[in-house]
Amino acid sequence: MTILQLTGALELGLIYGLVALGVYLTFRILNFPDLTVDGSFPLGAAVSISMIYAGYNPVFATFAAIIAGCIAGLITGILATRFKIMDLISGIITMTALYSVNIRIMQGKPNISIMNQSTIITNLKAWVSPYLGMFSLSVILIVLIALIIYILYRFLSSQLGLAIRATGNNATMARANGIADHLMILIGLALSNGLIALGGSLFAQENAFSDVNMGIGTIIAGFASVILGEALIPARRLKYQLLACIFGAIVYRTIVAFALNGSDFGLEATDLNLVTAVILTVALVYPKLKGQK
Repeated sequence: MTILQLTGALELGLIYGLVALGVYLTFRILNFPDLTVDGSFPLGAAVSISMIYAGYNPVFATFAAIIAGCIAGLITGILATRFKIMDLISGIITMTALYSVNIRIMQGKPNISIMNQSTIITNLKAWVSPYLGMFSLSVILIVLIALIIYILYRFLSSQLGLAIRATGNNATMARANGIADHLMILIGLALSNGLIALGGSLFAQENAFSDVNMGIGTIIAGFASVILGEALIPARRLKYQLLACIFGAIVYRTIVAFALNGSDFGLEATDLNLVTAVILTVALVYPKLKGQK
């Protein structure tokens, strides 16, 4: 692989690190198997690209995408808490509905391109490129991810964040201690899907297009990143667990990049799902084998 391909894998890994953080919040913090991910990722892309295409400011469009993702998470949470629908089914319902919603947002089109319009990515790259060249986007994303991890760490260490973590650890005990567990689930799901929608928005702005099918497999990529990060960086402290999610996403996208460019090893682009399955299996089995030694 060339330096350019490795840089691309790093950039994609950092963007999907936001997805990994969102998946970590639901699966690990809230203990909530949320499948809304495959809908909220393209939702963030659809909202931001549609608004930029319509002439809105890219920053405003990106914040709108985050809010849309939060609303999607709230809908899943309401279905699960208010209407007592199974957690897994609640996510599937929202994800299914979002497919049609995303097409509506894109004015009935399956995809939208904004090749000749400015985005947050193009604006920041134009500002930083004279100093950093081909590594400009990587540095921008590293700074953004570091800021998000810091904010998320401070939030989860606050009284509200501890209440969310307590709810995920033991909802019955949290309720007995006066914590509004349903509200904590709603906040956690909103935050998770907001992060995932931000990832979708940045991914779409980097590639200058949005497609209704771009969310397929996002939950697998996010979950694989979390599991891989935990296997490579086993940590008990929250800040290292958050960093492990990002590291796992970068490693995952690098392995995928090798698979897509692995003709020397007999791999084809169509082997991507097989490679993903192998990565997940190894990441899940490795800690158990290590513990048996």
